[in-house]
Amino acid sequence: QVQLVESGGELVQAGGSLRLSCTASGRTSSRYTIAWFRQAPGKEREFVSRTTLTGTVYADSVRGRFTISRDDGKNTVYLQMNSLKPEDTALYYCAADLLSSGTAWREYHYWGQGTQVTVSS
Repeated sequence: QVQLVESGGELVQAGGSLRLSCTASGRTSSRYTIAWFRQAPGKEREFVSRTTLTGTVYADSVRGRFTISRDDGKNTVYLQMNSLKPEDTALYYCAADLLSSGTAWREYHYWGQGTQVTVSS
């Protein structure tokens, strides 16, 4: 079992920055894919970014503005979000899986509770 806890979400003005953290506990391993997804009210959960031992992937909507990184010594994955836009407003989740490295949320087995990001215009 792996437990995930997100933090760092808050209210920020458009153009601002935030750094989200996802800290894992339990049977953690650097072999896990860690991904960030987000879900706005009334919308589908959408892929944001993911990191594996072999590299990172970003959604088109965040590429160039968001950066994912991981510190396996701290069992933590970060999502640095710059140049935030009102459309980035959502509940941000981190997810982990040992087998999947894709962008579909249904592929991920472990989930955190989410952290709210609100970007005001």
